[in-house]
Amino acid sequence: MTDFGRLLAVTIDCPEPRLLAEFYQGLLGGDLRSTNPDFVVLTSGHGGRLDFQRVDNPKPLPWPSEDAASRLHLDFIVDDLDEGEQRLLELGAVRAEFQPGEGRFRVFVDLAGHPFCIVTQPA
Repeated sequence: MTDFGRLLAVTIDCPEPRLLAEFYQGLLGGDLRSTNPDFVVLTSGHGGRLDFQRVDNPKPLPWPSEDAASRLHLDFIVDDLDEGEQRLLELGAVRAEFQPGEGRFRVFVDLAGHPFCIVTQPA
């Protein structure tokens, strides 16, 4: 199959784009760009890009939730799970109560309520 598209970015809906972009900048490094307070771009030296877009949603559903079964989440590689967890907690992430995967990865919730994982190697 011939590809005809390329991924530009993953856009994360949130109530405070700058705040959430700064949180992920603490995890990934990179540079923030914005032309208005409703949209912030985080670029990294690894070629990835996360966009943060203001959406005034009600309080996010807890994770896991049967009502959010089709939820998208992000996975990040870190060198050490314990060090990664400590850094994320310092940035304001919350470790999810439910931790599947038998210790192969850890699940957290970001400042806007989005679940994400850290892992030490690709699955």
